[in-house]
Amino acid sequence: MRRLRELTERYGLNERQHEQLSELLEFLARADRAPTTVRNPEQAVDVHIADSLTALELEVVQRAQTIADLGAGAGFPGVPLAVALPASEVSLVDSQSRKCDFLEGMLANTGVQNARVVCVRVEEWHDGAAANDVVVARALAAPAVVLEYAAPLLRLGGALVDWRGRRESVREDAAERAAGELGLERVEVRRTQPWPGVRDHHLHVYVKMLETPERFPRRPGVARKRPLGHRGAR
Repeated sequence: MRRLRELTERYGLNERQHEQLSELLEFLARADRAPTTVRNPEQAVDVHIADSLTALELEVVQRAQTIADLGAGAGFPGVPLAVALPASEVSLVDSQSRKCDFLEGMLANTGVQNARVVCVRVEEWHDGAAANDVVVARALAAPAVVLEYAAPLLRLGGALVDWRGRRESVREDAAERAAGELGLERVEVRRTQPWPGVRDHHLHVYVKMLETPERFPRRPGVARKRPLGHRGAR
């Protein structure tokens, strides 16, 4: 596929990495129960692969040794990043057993050995606490909620990369307040263009400057019900 070849050249990937990404697209196309509506390779190469690999434009992602993909679902951005960064260890975190089974199948069919599936609610992933250089999340939850999920899992100096579309000042302001409570600081909002013609695509980058208070993470479900940065969130 010409488009996939363009991406592998753009990001300096080798032939084996190109093959793995191609196998990933093939697996997605034939998986009847894939947890995504975008399965056609001609579309998925942009919507999933190009969108995932855009994180490689960030130095903090390029040098990460441990990466956690929260709400990994159909495997994006975590699996393409595992392919592109073979020296890293990628944890694909999801709480739904059906999605976890799908992810296990994806890894087996593409031969990706530096990724593992963690089938648990993110608030209950105790082994991941302060263990990750980078946390990534794509279409997971409101910004303040994603920040609360990510902060306890990051090492000091680690970074959250949160995929977002059009910028929304109200949500961003709430996220700024939440970040302050969690020991995080927003350092960049990178506008990217994963494929020609796409608009309003941004990577929001937060760095862990201080230890996250011990009261986080809150009980499962609380972050969504009472998101930080909003009145009454405790």
